[in-house]
Amino acid sequence: MKNKLISSFGYAIKGIQHVVANERNMKIHISVLLLVIIAGIFFHISNLEWMVCFLCFGTVLSAEAFNTAIEKLVDQASPDFNPKYGEIKDIAAGAVLIITVFAIIIGLIIFFPKGILYIHQQ
Repeated sequence: MKNKLISSFGYAIKGIQHVVANERNMKIHISVLLLVIIAGIFFHISNLEWMVCFLCFGTVLSAEAFNTAIEKLVDQASPDFNPKYGEIKDIAAGAVLIITVFAIIIGLIIFFPKGILYIHQQ
């Protein structure tokens, strides 16, 4: 039982490594994540703001990983173009876009006032 649990973590880590190494959009999301962390440190955001940021990070990265899994599954099921399968892939990509837009809005709510205040203090 313990070995199965450890193996399942290994498979999950392997999946994360694959999506990070091979998916351009995941690299973009991680780059933005790092910029937000730097901005959070610079602006000394609160613990609550950090929690919201990390919730956004996890949600966006998970959505991108799900989208990648769906795309790979669809490509495996139907290597030739099929409009119905294309629609499934579009919907999955749309889900990532939705959560990313909301994460951007949350980021603006957290960081825009701090940026304006910083500019006025200079």
